[in-house]
Amino acid sequence: MFNKLFGNKKKSKTQQGQIETITLNIKGMTCDHCATSIEKKVSTLDGIIEEKVSYPEESGGFRFDASKTSRDAIINTINALGSYQVLGETGANGHLEEKRSPVSSKNKESGQFFDLIIIGGGSAAFAAAIQAEELGLSTLMVNAGLPIGGTCVNVGCVPSKYLIRAAESIRRASFSPFDGITTKKPDWDYKKIIQQKKALVGELQKKKYLDIVGDLSNVKVVVGWAKFTSEKTIIVGDETYTGLKFILATGATTYIPDYEGLKEVDYLTNVSLFDLEEQPESLIILGAGYIALEIAQAYNRFGTNVQIVHRSERILRSQMPDITDELHKHLTNDGIDIQLNNTIQKVSKSGNKVNVEAIQNGQPKSYEATHILVATGTQPNSRGIGLEEIGVELGPKGHIKVNSKQETSLPHIYAVGDCTNTPAFVYTAAYEGKIAVQNAFSGKMIDADYTGLPWVIFTDPQVAGAGMDEKAAEEAGIPYETSVVPLTEVPRSQAALDTRGFIKLIRNPETDKLIGARIVAPEGGELAMQASLAIKYSIPVEDLANSFHPYLTLSEGIKLAAITFHKDVAELSCCAS
Repeated sequence: MFNKLFGNKKKSKTQQGQIETITLNIKGMTCDHCATSIEKKVSTLDGIIEEKVSYPEESGGFRFDASKTSRDAIINTINALGSYQVLGETGANGHLEEKRSPVSSKNKESGQFFDLIIIGGGSAAFAAAIQAEELGLSTLMVNAGLPIGGTCVNVGCVPSKYLIRAAESIRRASFSPFDGITTKKPDWDYKKIIQQKKALVGELQKKKYLDIVGDLSNVKVVVGWAKFTSEKTIIVGDETYTGLKFILATGATTYIPDYEGLKEVDYLTNVSLFDLEEQPESLIILGAGYIALEIAQAYNRFGTNVQIVHRSERILRSQMPDITDELHKHLTNDGIDIQLNNTIQKVSKSGNKVNVEAIQNGQPKSYEATHILVATGTQPNSRGIGLEEIGVELGPKGHIKVNSKQETSLPHIYAVGDCTNTPAFVYTAAYEGKIAVQNAFSGKMIDADYTGLPWVIFTDPQVAGAGMDEKAAEEAGIPYETSVVPLTEVPRSQAALDTRGFIKLIRNPETDKLIGARIVAPEGGELAMQASLAIKYSIPVEDLANSFHPYLTLSEGIKLAAITFHKDVAELSCCAS
């Protein structure tokens, strides 16, 4: 076995001491990368002359100077990696001369051992489970908190976009910019709208999650809170499970600030608001990020009196001032009361009203509504599952620290999605779940690449983007210049009599490569992917300016913004370049 592993490979680290060779039976390897990892670790021992590990043979051959190291030192080094276990030493006859039972063997025999344990049940977890199924891995998915499907289908993307579209229907029926069209505010039954939302969520949860996991023959799902008792073992209720490798996909929940009295009032979050069958008469929203703004506009269009109470001087602080100022203008034109620069002092309830006392620009201010929604950001679900006890490093806000391969501080534990400090989108979470499994078991070692990442905020007008903005380019030391085209210059917007917003492109003038785009426009999210692909594949801005874009489409605005780097489009005829 030893000669088979080494072949004709010759290597000499020392000419002194007593040279010995051993061949070990190693369990737990799932790919050639595992074998390479063992070789690298053992090679660091003083006295190792030669090492060769074979994943298919489940064996490792080692030649060493017995005066500097020992069989036990090699075995202990392999076992200390956590993912692998030396079962014994193979003699000249090819049989095991010594058997060492791994700690997890009892669990493995009883069906409690898995190649992969996923903690979480949302999009990242499912992407990981599907990839694990393709690799033939025995997989355990442990879910708690939200139902299977996680935030997106249950309390996030699906219900929020459904309600936004429902509210848009009311808006469109109530308003038209075209002369000769008489509008009338429609009737609606809010309770039926919410009930239809619940039915949609149930249907998608079954179709996209429950049915799918039911078809994964190697995946077992258990419901309950998982907690690590060691680096390789978790408990769920009364059951103990052991895993070769782990993926943490625990997501995030609404951050609840420590305002006096807040916990004593029946505050809402997106989890509870979207199931409320009685429409709020009035609503205070704490926060002004994308979740707060999407909800504010939707409920305002349903007829709820909405006030945004925010601590900062701008809404949507993650974006540049030109973006936030433009959106602020349109939201206030819609009738949303936006109150900035507030320091919350106290929250209380009087009768059926919630009261918020604050200091605004140095002056006392009070706000009142029938309901209050907390939308002050999110916090990762990383506490209470034993991560710190086993040595998984967390960031200052509780995010699980990962590298570009989704690896945590422990080599056999990966983390993906909103519990990490990577971009918090459902599609990035799924992407991370997939590559985490590939990195853990296939040895591909894929780096997560967010170049040109597209995103959308579903207000009206929508805010969308891809790549860097000016601030990010400046921080990265990349030269940049911008081009801005107001929608008043985009033929599609002119014909629709809706010229709210603008399109901004950001390029590197030294290379003419697009490095970012920001869009404020009705349905502006449909432009994000065009910008994303241009950034990812280094398409010169000149090529965007010279490309064919169908006339009277919003996408033509990208072409016009590209042209604007060199020409004033206001002086061009239609379709000219």
